[in-house]
Amino acid sequence: MLLRIPALLTPKDVEQCRATLAQIDWQDGKATAGHLAMKVKDNQQLPLDSQAGMQMGNLILDRLGHNPLFLAAALPAKVLPPRFNRYAAGGTYGNHIDNALFNMPGSAIRVRSDVSTTVFFSDPDEYDGGELVIEDLYGEQTVKLAAGDAIVYPGDSMHRVNPVMRGVRLASFFWTQSLVRSDAQRRLLFDLDQSIQMLERDHPSHPRIAALSGTYHNLLRMWSEV
Repeated sequence: MLLRIPALLTPKDVEQCRATLAQIDWQDGKATAGHLAMKVKDNQQLPLDSQAGMQMGNLILDRLGHNPLFLAAALPAKVLPPRFNRYAAGGTYGNHIDNALFNMPGSAIRVRSDVSTTVFFSDPDEYDGGELVIEDLYGEQTVKLAAGDAIVYPGDSMHRVNPVMRGVRLASFFWTQSLVRSDAQRRLLFDLDQSIQMLERDHPSHPRIAALSGTYHNLLRMWSEV
């Protein structure tokens, strides 16, 4: 499922993060790339132990925890601390699929990358290129969102970031292990959840609301891994 989450971050959140990112020393993105990814990755990232990065990551995690669209779509069990990257002067990241498993920093806990998320900090008119291109059953989906918006997509998707030919593209990215491993099942649950909410909004006394809600939870009980 490919889903845009508008205004995950407020304009004030974006302004504060951008001010922080403007003062930080970046490292070569290849430092966190695997053998194959190193061949196609040309960007900059914050070091994983960056204190400023951890603080901004905590802000994003707080906003995620209060965002009903993200919670309904991702059904998060574990969320890796957000990371941050910078693309400029032709920077790009060629076609790749993210690692299936990541270690939670400072622990032996592993997180399965069921759901990928990118949060944009630069507005589209600030840079040329830099589109996030995601391959799915319907072909290539090109994503370039407003600052503060996020895109959620399956972690097993082939994707790339096109070269940035003007300006700077700043973003955060991270992975979520979902309660429901299957993207197809998450999509069905999300569609059902949204339909129940619309029915409750438009017809709050409808007698089928309770039954549909029960169906949702029974499917979640059947498919979830806890």
